[in-house]
Amino acid sequence: MKHTLLFSFYYNNDYNSKIIKIDLFFVGFSIFYTINALFYNDDTIHDIYETNGSYGIEYQLPKIIYSSIISMALNTVLKLLALSSDGIIKFKQNKNQEDVIERGAILNHTLRIKFILYFILSFIFLLFFWYYLSMFGAVYINTQFHLLKDTLVSFGLSLLYPFGLCLIPGFFRIPALSDSKKKREYLFKFSKILQTIF
Repeated sequence: MKHTLLFSFYYNNDYNSKIIKIDLFFVGFSIFYTINALFYNDDTIHDIYETNGSYGIEYQLPKIIYSSIISMALNTVLKLLALSSDGIIKFKQNKNQEDVIERGAILNHTLRIKFILYFILSFIFLLFFWYYLSMFGAVYINTQFHLLKDTLVSFGLSLLYPFGLCLIPGFFRIPALSDSKKKREYLFKFSKILQTIF
């Protein structure tokens, strides 16, 4: 569920719309592309010119990492609006049968508002991205390959970091569960907090 590529195209055992997940993937990639373009300034373009296009990735690595963090933050905001599984799971876990029709109507209304906000926000983002990237490509014709390379590295980092982040709660949960005296309950609670964060 945490891996963007697998979640969008492979994982189907949730209560999220498949079309919205795929749309979220492509909007997320366009966010990565645009944020990387925003980090290109006159100094970057000048360095590419001075080195005759042989531009090293080690110089761009800090900018790639910054753009990855910003892009993941924007993607998180869009995911909060686009994904519906948390609301549906909470609805199903509530066993109160008295107000099920009213709660269902509230959930339906909430999801409709979230989806409308998601599509409006993603449409505004895509319009801005299209305008900015088309102007960037028209002005800086010779840097498009470098921008694409930086974007792919940045997007690749976002595909790799879930593997590491999902291990962090396990480092605390395994010692908590293996304690036969059950004195490490605080480690288990801390791992649950980390699991919600990551």
